[in-house]
Amino acid sequence: MKDKIEILAPGGSPESLRAAVAAGADAVYVGGTLFGARAYAHNLTEEELLAAIDYVHLHGKKIYLTVNTLLKESEIQEKLYGYLLLFYRQGLDAVIVQDAGVLSFVREYFPNLPIHASTQMTITGIDGAKLLQRAGVSRVVTARELQLKEISHIAKETSLEIECFVHGALCYCYSGQCLFSSFLGGRSGNRGQCAQPCRLPYQTEGDRYRYLLSLKDICTLDLIPELMEAGIDSFKIEGRMKKPEYVAATSFLYRKYADIYQKLRGSAPEGTDAAAYARERFKVEKKEKEMLLDLYNRGGACTGYYHTTNGREMVSLDRPNHAGTPAVKVLRRQGNRVYGKALADLYPQDVIELPIKKGQEKAGNVTCRSAAEKGSEVCLPVAQDVTVKKDDIWYRVRNEKLIQELNKRFTDRKIKEKLNGKFILSAGEFATLTVYKDGLSVTVTGDKGEEAKQQPLDEERVKKQLEKKVIGLLLLLSMPKMHGK
Repeated sequence: MKDKIEILAPGGSPESLRAAVAAGADAVYVGGTLFGARAYAHNLTEEELLAAIDYVHLHGKKIYLTVNTLLKESEIQEKLYGYLLLFYRQGLDAVIVQDAGVLSFVREYFPNLPIHASTQMTITGIDGAKLLQRAGVSRVVTARELQLKEISHIAKETSLEIECFVHGALCYCYSGQCLFSSFLGGRSGNRGQCAQPCRLPYQTEGDRYRYLLSLKDICTLDLIPELMEAGIDSFKIEGRMKKPEYVAATSFLYRKYADIYQKLRGSAPEGTDAAAYARERFKVEKKEKEMLLDLYNRGGACTGYYHTTNGREMVSLDRPNHAGTPAVKVLRRQGNRVYGKALADLYPQDVIELPIKKGQEKAGNVTCRSAAEKGSEVCLPVAQDVTVKKDDIWYRVRNEKLIQELNKRFTDRKIKEKLNGKFILSAGEFATLTVYKDGLSVTVTGDKGEEAKQQPLDEERVKKQLEKKVIGLLLLLSMPKMHGK
């Protein structure tokens, strides 16, 4: 088992990236303006990406860039080098690729830049992994369809880093092999333009329309001991199109429970089976799994293919989007008001989804006006044409209090790094500032100090000036680590 598992979070926006770092992620993966498999996400601009590289390095984290679509020959020759060069010089930690031509190009023109083989390359066995290892890949993101025993086999038989998806959306088709969107609408998933036709309703003979191809998201918190023992290096969270609070919560919980298992294993009495000892004591709190469902779930969650090849329990037949969590049980209706029993603690600005109106495809929503404790009676206003049935369960699709708490704790939080430093300023001598971090130091020298004639410097003014210098010095401290230099 690895000494420490990397928690790899999606950085679909600057806000999500900051939330991931604040919540304990060790690395983030981001898309730029070109060649990413999420063309319709808020991909980072050149300026945002350069700033993001500096930001994660200031906090001792890593950043990987997705170049995980299939490229045309002209794009490789005319655009790829110039696109990567700025980010490479800024200290990009790795590039994630699907195209074998891109892999070869990066290996030739950016030899010190680590390459991660995307899940879009459909690595399903040892032979494929070894082929990529010989080609210069340092990490493979295994196909999401693999079982845990197959991943463990790859980890044991190669020296590659192993990255696996542990949370988020699943594709119905094999990763990187789907042409459904291309055939149906001319938008290729392998060009980053998937229209997600698997999230549409379909009808089988003699049945109503249902979401027959829409898989539930995976949640593997309970599998963390097995995932770690299998030799996985990086836990990857899907969701570059998800909101910052989702990124924060998932990053925090996977970091928390990976650390808990590691600590339990390390505390095993001498002479005992450390893995068995830790597994017996490892437990995920129910309320924290419920928190993830409250933020996003497609009719529940599954554990993916780690222990199964397929199954009805993996499919979300009733809806392809956020299903919410049970919030209100209908008791009665009086005019335009519905009275119900709160199935969870409700808060002002929570959003409850109403039943779908006849002849419409989408459900309406109602916003809670006041708080209500679980088990108490609540009153919700509804339109006259909303069909209400006694004992129906209505779901909350937005937990306002949870979102605000996560944003306050992670997204809006300014992270501070502990530094040691020394500043010397005296009359007639050159001013010097030295900053120490992680065994490295940087010193800058300023002008000679002069005796104050009118207004001597005070401590507050000195602090303000030093703060401006320290940010630049931190960047210099991170540079020696870039690309092995």
